Amino acid sequence: MKKNIKLERLTMSEYWGYHLILDCKGCDKEKVSSKDVIVNFTKSLVSKIDMVAFGEPTVEHFATHNPNAAGYSLVQLIETSSITGHFVDSNGDAYIDIFSCKPFSEEDAKSIVATFFSPEKVNTTFLKRQA
Repeated sequence: MKKNIKLERLTMSEYWGYHLILDCKGCDKEKVSSKDVIVNFTKSLVSKIDMVAFGEPTVEHFATHNPNAAGYSLVQLIETSSITGHFVDSNGDAYIDIFSCKPFSEEDAKSIVATFFSPEKVNTTFLKRQA
């Protein structure tokens, strides 16, 4: 038996959330290996995309047993969700996610990443989330 499935077109205001995924290749290794730079980046990003931080960012160094994965991981809660990232010491790659139910500027976010980390290349995915 065939079911009729109604597909609805959602407008920008009807989406539940917005998710920007930035896969950054070949960033400045000195900067991605600096906790202070990552903390300052996070605070600047929160301000630039007009979010409200919930507490201070958590930035910890992980995976020291694996030189190919070792680096700082970041979690910044924001009132509308979170910003996360992992920064790889060995090659300077960075993986940054911004998720918020409040719309934000993809271009402003990419600009802050470029300013702080100078990636050689950025692969970008932007998702509009709705269950």
